Amino acid sequence: MRKAIFPGSFDPITLGHEDIIRRGITLFDEIVIAIGVNAEKKYMFSLEERKQFLEETFKDQPKVSIITYEGLTIDLCKKINANFILRGLRNPADFEFEKAIAHANRRMSKIETVFLLTAAKTSFISSSIVRDVIRHKGQYELLVPDAVRVKK
Repeated sequence: MRKAIFPGSFDPITLGHEDIIRRGITLFDEIVIAIGVNAEKKYMFSLEERKQFLEETFKDQPKVSIITYEGLTIDLCKKINANFILRGLRNPADFEFEKAIAHANRRMSKIETVFLLTAAKTSFISSSIVRDVIRHKGQYELLVPDAVRVKK
């Protein structure tokens, strides 16, 4: 069975994340969206909100599940028997950053990282851009799945 983890903070999930996951569904038997918990990081959305956004977005996808985790992604892969890490690439900077992580993960385990290029129409979207648009009361809805709604 081809089981992949798609790790991230998803603060919040964007249309770019959704695109990568939906395209990944065709490649893997199962995708586990793994929300990383980092005590050092300040999030705009609570862990529960981020999980709810993801659950709502993928409620129609039986091959997708959502979990939370702390620690190394490769340790989570071993724990849940996932043999792949799925990552999206928006630009050359993403590639360089993700490549280094993939090499380190491969050195420490037998977990393969699979990269998908984001669709051109979502390649400019990042969670940090979305958070900035939300803070300034802009049209963030154009950048996120319908499940992401901010109380105004």
